[in-house]
Amino acid sequence: MADFIDLNGAEQSFGDTEAQREVRRNDRDYVFHSWSAQGKINPLPIAKGEGVRFWDYDGNEYLDFASQLVNLNLGHQHPGLVKAIQDQAGRMATIQPAVANDVRGELAKRIVGKSFEGARSVFFTNGGAEANEYAVRMARHHTGRQKVLARFRSYHGSTATAITLTGEERRWANGTPDAGVVHFFGPYQYRSEFYAETPEQESERALRHLEHTIQHEGPNTIAAIILETVTGTNGIFVPPPGYLAGVRELCDRYGIVMICDEVMVGFGRTGEWFAYQAFDVTPDLVTFAKGVNSGYVPLGGVVISEKVHNSFVETAFPGGLTYSGHPLSCAAGVATFDIFESEGIIEHVRDLGERVIAPRLAQLAEKHRSVGEFRGRGMFWALELVSDRETREPLVGEGFNATVAACKQAGLWPFSPGNRLQIAPPLIISEADLVAGLDIIDEALTVADGFCTGA
Repeated sequence: MADFIDLNGAEQSFGDTEAQREVRRNDRDYVFHSWSAQGKINPLPIAKGEGVRFWDYDGNEYLDFASQLVNLNLGHQHPGLVKAIQDQAGRMATIQPAVANDVRGELAKRIVGKSFEGARSVFFTNGGAEANEYAVRMARHHTGRQKVLARFRSYHGSTATAITLTGEERRWANGTPDAGVVHFFGPYQYRSEFYAETPEQESERALRHLEHTIQHEGPNTIAAIILETVTGTNGIFVPPPGYLAGVRELCDRYGIVMICDEVMVGFGRTGEWFAYQAFDVTPDLVTFAKGVNSGYVPLGGVVISEKVHNSFVETAFPGGLTYSGHPLSCAAGVATFDIFESEGIIEHVRDLGERVIAPRLAQLAEKHRSVGEFRGRGMFWALELVSDRETREPLVGEGFNATVAACKQAGLWPFSPGNRLQIAPPLIISEADLVAGLDIIDEALTVADGFCTGA
């Protein structure tokens, strides 16, 4: 029996085959990779994926604890998603966005139905960065203002406005493509900018800082505040009590559009259809991508409130995309809703998050001196690693790299930005596989412990 099928449809077996050599050659000769010095990388060729696992050409198996880039919510090769794409390609592979299309309209209806009260419509994009670009554009035209406030320790994409919104080091080399962006600090009690001692203090002081930023920038110049509902790549920061409600109140007070970036955390990742639904807030615009169809075909979008939608009833919206609401993408999106319902995905995520992940991470934090803090919800958690618990010095460099390597050597592929092991497996993961992955992390943390200098 073949281990995998290659590009030409030929059956192949794992091993150092010509198929692997050709993949490596073509990649190194012709592919330009993101966020990389091209001469310093050697990407691992992957032969196949199935469920919560993928395999390289030598047959090494990896439990996918990153959902690739936190987008593969329904796992590799889900038969329902694959069939939906195949069926849609058979009846209508593509059509331009200016006409009405059944599957595009059906997906928009379902997204609006699962979104906030007062949601009116969906503008489809090809991914998350474009979704954030267009949400900002909508807010600017709706308000007639230009400034947008975004948090430090955030990631919103790498296109012009999106990379300027991003509040971490990846934006530095790109200059300031959008001069209307202003950054502020959000809550992060473990490394508090506000000397807070409780979550409530952190929330109150972060909101005071945000209001001072609004006042000093000029409320009548600010179109929007954009924030990741639960911060993703930069640390999995769950908002403390009252914070999102406080941001909503400030937006209402000063006539500012509230944009929730749910590109990473939407569609079940935190145990809700959208993460903001756990915090009793109603945004004006919500951006999404990734989990809407697990990235099987590129898709993103903006959920638009009635109020913002109505700004463009008589005035044309100045923007569009050739592939907005592509039928193949939308077919996979509609199938995602069906699968979530038939397989009880939301309930499954809540159960495993509360019953398995949270208590196990508490045990790891107690056991391993390299764990400074753990945080998260649903299937979205972070272990923040430190070299000294007393000083909270981040564990980076050799110690962190060795920890990540130990995970991979044991057959687990982690999501590992900065000094964090972030736990974000496909939402379909079984309890047995989840426990097995956490066991591997437990062992890998003994490597991290060896690089600690504190008690």
